[in-house]
Amino acid sequence: MPSTPPVKTAPRFDRTAAAILDGAAHVFSEQGAGANLATVAAAAGVSRATLYRYYPNREALLEALAAHALAEAAHRLADAGLEQAKVEQAIERILRALVAVGDRFTILVGEQIACDEADKQRLDAPMRAVIERGIETGVLRQDLSTDVLLELFGGTIMGAIKMRQHLQVGIEEASAAAASLLLDGARPRD
Repeated sequence: MPSTPPVKTAPRFDRTAAAILDGAAHVFSEQGAGANLATVAAAAGVSRATLYRYYPNREALLEALAAHALAEAAHRLADAGLEQAKVEQAIERILRALVAVGDRFTILVGEQIACDEADKQRLDAPMRAVIERGIETGVLRQDLSTDVLLELFGGTIMGAIKMRQHLQVGIEEASAAAASLLLDGARPRD
């Protein structure tokens, strides 16, 4: 008797989970983490029951959104070729990569959701390497520490994300404005 192939449920799960996370990112970035989960379900195109099957409560949804955002951002940074780019270009690439997934980050920063330290390190390490290389080569100010420049860079990234959301500008325009502002302020003084 021929055996029947196993039913593949993973692709459906992946599409549904992705739709829920996309909907949540959009709704939460506009309305905050306190947004009604029925609104999240509607934005995802699923029922509330389906949303709760995937994410039993708000905290589970926010944690999944955080993990997804960090993984996507880390993947984009790893794919950006930062090591081969000049420091200025690497900063522009970082901005474009992170502004592109910005709706996921606004909720994470605003709600200060706990994230896996290893995931955060995958995001921090390439940015830190670019800043350190910029300081070492004299492209960036040497009177400010790597940590200070990273903190300022993070604020600039968030500013670009908010500019994109609130002023309805494109990824390129927001990234270019933020890169210009950061680089002009972070260059060595004559």
